[in-house]
Amino acid sequence: MIDQSILVLDEGTTSTRAMLFGQDGAMRGVAQAELVQHYPRSGWVEHDAGEIWDKTLACARDMVEQAGGADRIAAIGITNQRETVVAWDKARGESLARAIVWQDRRTAEFCTTLKEAGHEDALRKKTGLLLDPYFSGTKMRWLLDNDDGVAEAARSGRLALGTVESWLVWKLTGGNTHITDASNASRTLLLALDGASWDEELCGLMGVPHSALPAVVDCAGELGMTHPDLFGAAIPICGMAGDQQAATIGQGCLSPGETKATYGTGAFVLGNTGSRMPHSQHRMLGTVLHQLDGKRHYAIEGAVFVAGSLIKYLRDTLGLIESAEQTEELARSVLDNGGVVIVPALSGLGAPHWRPEARGIISGLGFDTGRGHIARAALEAMANQTRDLATAFAADGAAWTSLKIDGGMAANNWMAQDIADLLDLPVIRPDFVETTALGAAMLASVGCGWNASLEDAAAAMIGMTQVFEPAMEDAVRKERIARWDAALAEV
Repeated sequence: MIDQSILVLDEGTTSTRAMLFGQDGAMRGVAQAELVQHYPRSGWVEHDAGEIWDKTLACARDMVEQAGGADRIAAIGITNQRETVVAWDKARGESLARAIVWQDRRTAEFCTTLKEAGHEDALRKKTGLLLDPYFSGTKMRWLLDNDDGVAEAARSGRLALGTVESWLVWKLTGGNTHITDASNASRTLLLALDGASWDEELCGLMGVPHSALPAVVDCAGELGMTHPDLFGAAIPICGMAGDQQAATIGQGCLSPGETKATYGTGAFVLGNTGSRMPHSQHRMLGTVLHQLDGKRHYAIEGAVFVAGSLIKYLRDTLGLIESAEQTEELARSVLDNGGVVIVPALSGLGAPHWRPEARGIISGLGFDTGRGHIARAALEAMANQTRDLATAFAADGAAWTSLKIDGGMAANNWMAQDIADLLDLPVIRPDFVETTALGAAMLASVGCGWNASLEDAAAAMIGMTQVFEPAMEDAVRKERIARWDAALAEV
């Protein structure tokens, strides 16, 4: 019997990767390519969908070759930046406009109009979401209203709309399959949490044609087959989930009450609520965690828009650091933050504040402020924002007893300890922090029959962990929180 791997396509906000996983969850290879983000106006963030596809395909081919050919790939799992919208021509299979990225705030005015018309409460009850530019539906509407090519494709019946996994599956299957999984569909404002498919009333409210949308399917199973020309033979696509749902699965948060936080471009906390549909009273989100055999499991979620992208901003725009890894060394080089507080509202404030108009500030600067203080304050902003979410979760009756963390930033030991200190809770980090890709591999392993259930996949594929215990004095914690709250009030 030949040794096979699962190929995971992990399409993120700043890069796209292809990764190989064995049946034991060990990563066997990775290929990565950075993606260009475009900022045509303040608050606008775009990607080139063609670039996403070209670089994803190139990385995937590298991994198929490393594995020894298509027959060595048991299945493909896909995980993706959520809410980002792609519009393409079904006839030509090419994108019609730049993809509008989840961080983009251009639809704030439309969201305000819908709120003022009294639609938010009904939308929240149906979808678990808020009226915010973050979500996909208003982005789709914007493209229809403002891009002539998209509008013309809609009139002629050639328009396809979807989030990034839909775009990748379309291209992988040679234009034969237009689908989205339930976890990604639940981020659009167009799907009721308990609805099998798109909600006609919601589509009408957003002005999005049902005919342009993908079919809503399970997160695991034989979801499609790649075109044979791409890799030399057809490979089944057997797992799909949005990146934060995939990370929750990859952390093994499979039972109600288990909670994880992913620190990537943004920061996202998800708590498993099982088969119970979540309805937050404190502006948290309700979302589909996964759908298997037509049955949904749900999660309550808090989303912070800016996490790792703050570090990237310090590096690329301000030139204060040379690498993300340098922040840990700089944070340790000073005794404290020197009074500096960063509120990283570079693209508005997410949960639990939901203020799309907010912009970031750095407060407490003095002539004695150095790079170390600013780097430390940037890392402290991660714990500060996480604490705001913890407070809101607790108010919804979902208090945390510990927190599992992952994502690229979670490798920073100083930051992991600071989160534990400020929350006054144990923070658990897996030795393999790329749990988003691992979750997609676990779904694909169920979809292709390697494992009978996600619980079996977790037992087989999740490895060792490290625990950070809180060690901050109460007085220090209280002062930190007071400084943060004061800075928030100034935004």
